Amino acid sequence: MSKGKPVKKKVVVTTTKPEVTPTTARRSAAADNSAGETALELGKQNYILIAAGLGLVFLGLILMAGGEMPSSDVWDDSVIYSFRRTVLAPVVMLAGLALEVYAIFKKF
Repeated sequence: MSKGKPVKKKVVVTTTKPEVTPTTARRSAAADNSAGETALELGKQNYILIAAGLGLVFLGLILMAGGEMPSSDVWDDSVIYSFRRTVLAPVVMLAGLALEVYAIFKKF
C-alpha cells in the first residue's frame, strides 16, 4: 500500500428488522354481501330510458335511410337533400344520444 493516502474502512450498521405482518383485504360494503348477489348500479328506470334512447337512434337511422331516384337518367336533389334526411334524422339521433347520457348518469 501507498503511504500517501489513508484507506477508509466501510462500516456496515445492522438494525433489527421490524416484524412483518400480512396485509388484509379492504372490502367495500357492496363486496361484503355473502350471498354472492351484487347490487345493480342502474335502476329499472335507467334501463327503460336507455332502451328509449336506442329507439330514438334507430328511428333516426331509419329516417336517414332509403330513397332512390325515380329514373336513373334524372338527378333529383329533393330526394337526397330532403329536410327529413338533412335535419330531422340527425336531430332525432342526437336526441337519442342525449337521452342515453342522461339515462346513464341519472340516479333514480
